[in-house]
Amino acid sequence: MSKVRLPVSPLLIAKLAFLALICAAATLCHAQTDSVVCSRGTGSFGITFRTGVTVEVGAARRDGLATRMCQATIGWDKRSLVVTDAAAQVDVDALGIDLGLGTPVVAFQVKRADADCCRTLLVYSLQKPPRLLRTITGGSFFSAADAELDGRIEIWTNDAASAHEFYDPDVDRAELAPTVVLRFVHGRLLDVTPQFHAYFDNEIAGLRAQLNSDDLREFKNSNGRLPPSAHFSAEDLRISVNLQRTKIAVLRIVSSYLYSGREQIAWNSLEEMWPAADLNRIRSAILSTRAKGILAQVDGVSPPGPSRVGLTKVYDIRSQPVEQPDTRFTKRIGPRSEPPILPPVPILIDRQAPAGQSEASISGFEILLDLTIDSAGKVRSAQSNDPLFDASLKEATTRWKFIPAYNGRDPIASRIYLFISPKR
Repeated sequence: MSKVRLPVSPLLIAKLAFLALICAAATLCHAQTDSVVCSRGTGSFGITFRTGVTVEVGAARRDGLATRMCQATIGWDKRSLVVTDAAAQVDVDALGIDLGLGTPVVAFQVKRADADCCRTLLVYSLQKPPRLLRTITGGSFFSAADAELDGRIEIWTNDAASAHEFYDPDVDRAELAPTVVLRFVHGRLLDVTPQFHAYFDNEIAGLRAQLNSDDLREFKNSNGRLPPSAHFSAEDLRISVNLQRTKIAVLRIVSSYLYSGREQIAWNSLEEMWPAADLNRIRSAILSTRAKGILAQVDGVSPPGPSRVGLTKVYDIRSQPVEQPDTRFTKRIGPRSEPPILPPVPILIDRQAPAGQSEASISGFEILLDLTIDSAGKVRSAQSNDPLFDASLKEATTRWKFIPAYNGRDPIASRIYLFISPKR
C-alpha cells in the first residue's frame, strides 16, 4: 500500500500535520487487496465520527485470534452493532456523506464468499443509535460518487446478479453486467440511469467501433446460442472466438440502450444484429432477468433531465493549513465565528510501484499529486508533472476512497495536493 501525506503551504508543516491527523483518525498502514478495505482477513480501517459513532473494519476474530475473514462493527456509548462477522471482503465505500437520506451515513459493501457473483451495500446512519437505512444487493461493486460535480450523489453499480443468471456460463459475466446508476431522492431510491445518456453513448460508440461487418454477418447467420463445438483448425477457432466476441458486444449495446431508458432503440438494435430465429428467445430472456435484477429493488425511475455538470463549488484547499483537531471526528470546544475547511481523510489508497521500476530504485521518492475529490470522497481528476505518475497510478486514483472535505459540517468537493510514495 502507498504511503500518503497531504501537503499544503508550508509543505513541511502540512506533511507533519497530516501524519498526525491520520494517526488520530484511521488505521491505514497495511497491505490492501482488490481495492477494498479488508479482503480475506487482510486490511483494516477505524474511525470515530463527530457524532460519537465508531466504525471499524478488520479481520474477524475467533477465540481472540484473527482469521482469514473480515468483519465490520459500529460502536457507540459502550455498545456495538455487528454489521457482518465473517465475510470474504468488507469495504467502506463512503463515510460521513448524506446520500439523500437526511443524515450522515456509512456505506459498507460486503462480499460474503469469494465465489459469490455479487456484493451487498449496507447503508447505516451515523447518528446514535445507528440504524440500517437501506440494503441493496446484486452488484459486483458499489461506488457512491458525485460524477458530474453537480452536488447530487449517485450510487454507481451494475446488474451483475441479472447477468449471472442469464449469460453463458463460459462468458465473463462481469464484463456483461449493465451499468446502473441509483440516487436517493427524499428518502426514495430511484433509478437515475436514464440521466446519463452521454456515458452510455460513449460506451455504445466504442462497442460499435469494435464490430467487424463480416463478423456481424456471420453472427447474424448463426443460431445465437453459440453452443460449444470442436475446433478442428485454427480457422474454426478464429470463427468461434469472433462469434463469441460479437455476441458479447451486441448484448452490451442492447443493454446500454435498455438500461439508459431507450427501450425502443434497444429492441431495434437487437433486431438489426441478432439472428432472426433466436430473436424472441433472447428478448424474453433479457426482460425476464432484468425484472429480477437490481432494478427490482428501486422505488421508481427518474426520467432524463437537463445536465447540471459543474454546478457545485469545488473548494481549493491546496494552500490551506491543516487544522487540528479534526472537528469531523471530535466535539468542537468553544465558539467559532466561521467553520473551518477540513481536508479529506483517506479510507483506502492502494498503489504499487510503477511498471518497470523496482521498489529499491524509487525508495525515498515521493510524487506530488493534484487531486479533485468530490463530496462523496471519490477522485474526479488526478494530475502530476512527475515522470513516475504513469498510467497505472492515474487509473488507480479512480479507485481511491476518502472521507470528503468538510465546510463546517457539510461535505464538499475539494482540490488538494497529495504526496504519495510509489512503494507498495
